[in-house]
Amino acid sequence: MNVVDSSGWLEYFADAPAAGFFAPAIEETAKLVVPTLSLYEVFKRLLQQRGESAALTAVALMQQGALAELSAPLALSAATLSVKHGLPMADSVMYATARAHGATLWTQDADFEKLPNVRYRPAHARP
Repeated sequence: MNVVDSSGWLEYFADAPAAGFFAPAIEETAKLVVPTLSLYEVFKRLLQQRGESAALTAVALMQQGALAELSAPLALSAATLSVKHGLPMADSVMYATARAHGATLWTQDADFEKLPNVRYRPAHARP
């Protein structure tokens, strides 16, 4: 199973340099878990930058994976991980979601670099 951090989705939709790193996880929809927080973050950014049509198209593609809502147990797990690893709120929700689904978290966020079950690619790495 795979969870892709919001920054990975944005790279993918922009066909940016890191798109190829995230493509295998995104395109294998049968193994893709999508936190609803990612829907929010990606929709908001694309709405600001490209308009509603592009944002709606993107989140429709994201919903081909299995949606993971922020339940009470997941929120408590995220809070615990936030304290343990010093993660910001959104990052802790992404990581807790990945852990809850036995998934690998794909990201370019340095907060995750040394955590287990993370596929990390530095944001400025060459393809």
